[in-house]
Amino acid sequence: MKSSRNASIFIDREALATLALLQEGLLAPVTKLMGSKEAREVDERKEYRGSSFPFSFIFAPAGRRNEEILQQAKPGDRLDLVEGGKRVGQIVVEEVFPIDPAERLKNIYGTSDTSHPGVQATLKRLGRFAVSGEYWVQFEEVARTKECILKKKRELKAKRVSAIMLAAKPLHRAHERLIRLSLENSDLVVLFLLKPYSKERFTYELRYKILDHFVRNYLPKNRVIIAPLENTYIFAGFNELILDAIVAQNFGCNKLVVGQNHAGLNLYYDRNNLKSIFDNLKGINIEIDVISEFVYCNECKTLVSTNTCPHGSHHHIFYHADSILKLLELGILPPAVLVRKEISAIILSHLFPNRFDNLEKLFADLIPNSGLMEQHSEEDFYIELMKLYQTTSLT
Repeated sequence: MKSSRNASIFIDREALATLALLQEGLLAPVTKLMGSKEAREVDERKEYRGSSFPFSFIFAPAGRRNEEILQQAKPGDRLDLVEGGKRVGQIVVEEVFPIDPAERLKNIYGTSDTSHPGVQATLKRLGRFAVSGEYWVQFEEVARTKECILKKKRELKAKRVSAIMLAAKPLHRAHERLIRLSLENSDLVVLFLLKPYSKERFTYELRYKILDHFVRNYLPKNRVIIAPLENTYIFAGFNELILDAIVAQNFGCNKLVVGQNHAGLNLYYDRNNLKSIFDNLKGINIEIDVISEFVYCNECKTLVSTNTCPHGSHHHIFYHADSILKLLELGILPPAVLVRKEISAIILSHLFPNRFDNLEKLFADLIPNSGLMEQHSEEDFYIELMKLYQTTSLT
């Protein structure tokens, strides 16, 4: 560019986070933006430098203005990266090349059908031209998470580090059992809490508060870390678990714990041996621990593994997060067998603030007390109400 001032490429927070993951080495063996030749080879072979990688890593920002800038750019030009009106990075152009957005979507999602919500969202932010070259971005959150895990590993001299990827939407009893089981065979467990870039009522901040409450009150907290994971669009497709394994490995974990009912596992039998998507991967050296699905059995009267319970599925209560979340969004207190009552109380008091006109009257009328004047919160009320639900002498 002849101008003394660099041209600008405008990106959103999600693109910035994705570039930061690459910059911090968390997608290795991929460590740079791919040019047209490399991108084509990776999309065809599903591997990069001898290791499995599900699709090419390219940077193709959407928007008419961005496309005009990229079409005019020449090798060696410096383009500023701008997010939210601020300069957050820069790229030195090596190559600009056209891409087929529909083909790109197929590589990520397995389909380009716009009825798929992920395809629809990604299509809006995917341009027709990609740019490769050396770049840098300012996004401290990823580096901070990386350093936090490294520091904890050094502190504990941890050799067995397990990773669990969690949406915790909401955190339920089966999640709790999975985390405890992982702790049995680990020096350190890293709970990667997925941090999406779409607006939702059940926010990341609320989910972090819940998970933090569980870790601080019910686990040996010195052996558990909650780490935010930038859950950008590259993780949204059917290759999610492959990328989870790559990221966990690059964060310093040597085991990834996955529930058997995870849709991305693609479980199948080969000569009576249970296989999954991980059996055909190359260069990913993290151990994969597939845990049986947990259910509540109304015959066993406890939380059990589907592999060890002798009773049929008609006796089982399944921990389907969507259904549990539906109860909470409707303002219904889930049974404690599904969600710990303290956690339900946190969620409901957040989703329905100032719900009760006269909280103290409800306490006085419905809840046993010590006889002393006390101040109560809505969280307290939900917890005490759940105790009443669990009273059985008249049921």
